Amino acid sequence: MRKGGLHPLNIPSLQQSTASIHPQNLSSGIVSGLLAVTGPPVIILEAAANGSFSDAQTIFWMFSVYFFGGLFSIVLPIYHRIPIVGAHSITGVAFLATITSQVPYNQLIGSYIISSLLIFFVGILGLFSKFMKYVPKQIIAAMMAGIITSYVVRLIVSVQHLPLIGGTALLTYLLFSKWKLRVPPVIAAVFSGFFVLFLTYNFDSAAESTIGFVVPQLQLPEFHLLNVFTVSVPLALLILSNDAAPGIGALEQNKYKPPINRIVTLSGIFSLFANLFGGQSANVAGMMTAICSGEETGLKEKRYIAAIVSGVIILLFGIFAWWMVPLIKSLPGDFVSMLAGFALIGVLGSSLNLSFSQPNMIMSVTFTFVIAMSNISVFYISAPVWALAGGALIANFIEKNKDKQAGKG
Repeated sequence: MRKGGLHPLNIPSLQQSTASIHPQNLSSGIVSGLLAVTGPPVIILEAAANGSFSDAQTIFWMFSVYFFGGLFSIVLPIYHRIPIVGAHSITGVAFLATITSQVPYNQLIGSYIISSLLIFFVGILGLFSKFMKYVPKQIIAAMMAGIITSYVVRLIVSVQHLPLIGGTALLTYLLFSKWKLRVPPVIAAVFSGFFVLFLTYNFDSAAESTIGFVVPQLQLPEFHLLNVFTVSVPLALLILSNDAAPGIGALEQNKYKPPINRIVTLSGIFSLFANLFGGQSANVAGMMTAICSGEETGLKEKRYIAAIVSGVIILLFGIFAWWMVPLIKSLPGDFVSMLAGFALIGVLGSSLNLSFSQPNMIMSVTFTFVIAMSNISVFYISAPVWALAGGALIANFIEKNKDKQAGKG
């Protein structure tokens, strides 16, 4: 058999699967799954609200990204015996929250499809490493930081408005960060916040806001050339740089040999299925893959079980999206903002760290960051796209020229 070729699908029996489950891989899988379903859904709801989506369209979005993301996280680990976790791109959703008000719903679906096709072709043609060289990763990170800063700022505002709930959650987050326990600080903060909310909030209104079961339906796409540059390309870049690159990097760091091109290709294929039902992506997940592939998950050859456990949790969340959407909508607005802030505070920190890691790129990343934060729209092109274009131009044509001139001097 040639190197990299397909090998027979050897699905373990129920007895073999049960024997492979240990507390370590089970706990890592649960932690990974909970991380995917505790904060990111809130950002989907905000993006949907910004675009004035109907309840059904919002549920379709939530169902598609979690159902197909969970399926990705079950199929690939079973096939490759590697802890490859699938979910959806939280950074992609944060980006979409800035543009859903500007692009009609059906055109968004068309834009998602183009983005998924770009990812598919990057994988099938083996262009992943080359593709990421065209736009410096520091610029992408600065754009991301600019997009999500407002979410983290609202976290602090929410703590002021809900001092008991927010203070408990924030203190929990800080303590778990200091103690470095197996439970990520984000999950601990969210659960502690929910606990205090449960003790202090009247949930009667939540029971009245039930939408009822909604059958997933295929969504009709519309294609517009401008959206390729304003939606599809930035979304594909975010998925490749903020999800695929960290996920594959985590696997390699833990001594696995991941089929890189196949993972990227399948991220495009699974995302296409999610697109048809209203979601933006279903791709390899960076943070969740890192959790399931780490040494704390147990024996290396059994860590794929953690990915499957994570996938089951994510998939079930998607199936019950019709119930989760009205439940989350019934929560206090400040509490929802707090959840979104906790979900993104780690991403903001790592994005800022990467953005300003190169002293010779201070000008480009600063412009990228502030343009992305400005929330401007010029010629129907949103701030994140202008930030990406402006930062890349400064990095490639001003700062590089300065470096060359300094070298000559």
